[in-house]
Amino acid sequence: MSNLEELGLCLTVYVKKTFIDGNHLKTKIIKQMTRLNQFTFFIRSFINIFNEMSFPSTEDIQQTFIDFPFNKMISYFNNFADRKQSQCYIYSYPFLTRYYTGITNNFPGGLFEHVRSVSLFDEQPFEHEFFLRIQKSFPFIEELSLVNGKPQNRKQSYESNSNNQTLSLIEYFFLKKLYISNVHDDYIEQFLFHIKTYLQNNIIVYVDYESLQRVTHNFTRDSTRTNCAKISKLHLWGQGKRSNSLEEYFPYAKICYGIY
Repeated sequence: MSNLEELGLCLTVYVKKTFIDGNHLKTKIIKQMTRLNQFTFFIRSFINIFNEMSFPSTEDIQQTFIDFPFNKMISYFNNFADRKQSQCYIYSYPFLTRYYTGITNNFPGGLFEHVRSVSLFDEQPFEHEFFLRIQKSFPFIEELSLVNGKPQNRKQSYESNSNNQTLSLIEYFFLKKLYISNVHDDYIEQFLFHIKTYLQNNIIVYVDYESLQRVTHNFTRDSTRTNCAKISKLHLWGQGKRSNSLEEYFPYAKICYGIY
């Protein structure tokens, strides 16, 4: 290992007291590998929160990368009160990995042209502007998964604007798979409303049956019809059952049923 010249590291780790930061990388890796001349990494570290624990700020984490001998480094962290967890990201930039997992509202942005698969999670709502930022940061995204049970706060303001003058259309030109089976109904609307989101043809969608039934008004709603007609394979989770209205609403989709 001491003779390595190039190293790429992708880790998700649970730690007890301190997040993985620049000091860890300098002492545990760089000083041990004296011939290393290229080092790229993507590290998520989690700490379970007990009582009143204090955590470093993003600025504190970033300070540990002073005099770091390689590429630009990005760091940020999130607190999840419901899960009683705190999460810290550190990664090298430009970002060369094809996967970026667990993105929250604190995502600092950037351009990630190599990433093809993205997952989103937060205990705070994802608003329309957040999804616009995600699309701009990951222009070649092919798979997108989402977990968020909190309703959008600004959804009503969009619905009250009959002309939708302030709503920017989010265009996913390369998206092939969309996982929205563990979300609030607002996010199913976010992706199926054609005035909010443009989807390409032949997309595969994973979604909860009852949620989809509500959002599409029992498979009759016009505002979700355009994007639903672009689905080539529909994976429905929960106690759903086949019906003529469902099949007519998804005219080009192979429909598969699953149970949680």
